[in-house]
Amino acid sequence: MTRLVVGPFNRVEGDLEVTLDIAGGAVRAARVNSPMFRGFEQILQGKDPFDALVFAPRICGICSVSQSSAAAAALATAMGITPPPNGRLAANLVLANENLADHFAHFYLFFMPDFAREAYRGRPWFELAQARFKAVAGSAMRDALPARMEFLQIMGFLAGKWPHTLSIQPGGSAQAVQASERIRLLSLLRQFRAWLERTLFGDALEAVAAIGSAAELDAWRDARPAGHGDFRLFLEIARDLELHRLGRATDCFISYGNYLLEEGRFFSAGVWDGAVQAVDPQAISEDISHAWMGGAQAVQHPSAGTTLPDADKAGAYTWCKAPRWNGRVAEAGALARQVVHGHPLIRDLVSQSGGNVANRVIARLLELALVVPAMEQWVQGFRIGEPWCHHGAMPDAARGVGMIESARGALGHWLDVRHGRIHGYQIIAPTTWNFSPRDGAGVPGPLEQALVGTPVEDGDKAPVAVQHVVRSFDPCMVCTVH
Repeated sequence: MTRLVVGPFNRVEGDLEVTLDIAGGAVRAARVNSPMFRGFEQILQGKDPFDALVFAPRICGICSVSQSSAAAAALATAMGITPPPNGRLAANLVLANENLADHFAHFYLFFMPDFAREAYRGRPWFELAQARFKAVAGSAMRDALPARMEFLQIMGFLAGKWPHTLSIQPGGSAQAVQASERIRLLSLLRQFRAWLERTLFGDALEAVAAIGSAAELDAWRDARPAGHGDFRLFLEIARDLELHRLGRATDCFISYGNYLLEEGRFFSAGVWDGAVQAVDPQAISEDISHAWMGGAQAVQHPSAGTTLPDADKAGAYTWCKAPRWNGRVAEAGALARQVVHGHPLIRDLVSQSGGNVANRVIARLLELALVVPAMEQWVQGFRIGEPWCHHGAMPDAARGVGMIESARGALGHWLDVRHGRIHGYQIIAPTTWNFSPRDGAGVPGPLEQALVGTPVEDGDKAPVAVQHVVRSFDPCMVCTVH
């Protein structure tokens, strides 16, 4: 048995180290370390509750809207208010804009460049992958970055700025949209749709969204020549490298649901473990047994949780706590969202091979095809001249919870107000779920499980397969440790 420490990882937001125990050319055990403590939960203590709208988004610069949305939702439940239809649609659009931009950037800038490495020279697809995705020199960089920049202009119309907008409020949106701006928003969405249909998919978004099984996906891929769209190229690479056999974790998936509609949510909430179960917020807990955290209890519900650093704690190896659902390890992310929501393609893929590298990327790209048409409908649903935000007062004592889905998965904020000030504020981010350490029972978190069995060649200090598994979760480590 040999031990290898991989890290720090580039193309990852924040700091990450992974310790691997290797034997027989494969990983036998893994420990994931988030080596940076930040302490936003402590910073918020004693502040005015509305200060959460200023501080929480600054947890992260690439998913700040997600933190804003969760903070606003926590404040809204504490205040007992709901947004008007315009405010609800605007909040959906701002969050969707960031989530899809994150999916887009992950595919083009963080994940696919690994397939342009010299380790893959000789593969039938290598020349195409290198010409398209090689860092700096690949043609995708020149295509994708301007497309993402144009798409993010939506944020300017609806949120004023990005990151760290203040337009998302407990009662809706502080940014009213005029009729002329609605036309511009539709234009930006149709421009982004055209890019996706031309370059990423080589097909209409509705056609991609309608793919209903693994067999249909294979037929869709085989009906197109090599190089016909970047999604087609990924599917060819995934088949050749058998990425569906790499990075399988717990196969228990959690999603809080996303994008409020008049009734329910666009993506439904639940936990999938062979069948959908309701998400009981009281069934969520955090275990600090292997985290550099102290406290009177090793396992607590986040509403009663604390963030007390203990850098000398025996047996600990990370600043990340271990979230659990009913005491079980659960994976969050686009794959979790779609298997919980019931998309037939994702259900079929998971039934055949579980959660793995290929399926996580497919689910992420599928959401681009699913959500852009919905965004077009939400813009058309604006009622110009009607209210965008409802107002209310914060009680002197209140509790609130905001549970939403960021690009990377389930994000929860738990707020406790006493004497008009924040007494407690706890956050569980998606990468906290996915990159959690072992719990008190010694059960590894999702990434720690997913890395077991990953091939590692002798003397390889940065195994490319390990990189694929880690990046398939699209980690955001600064959110992980708040």
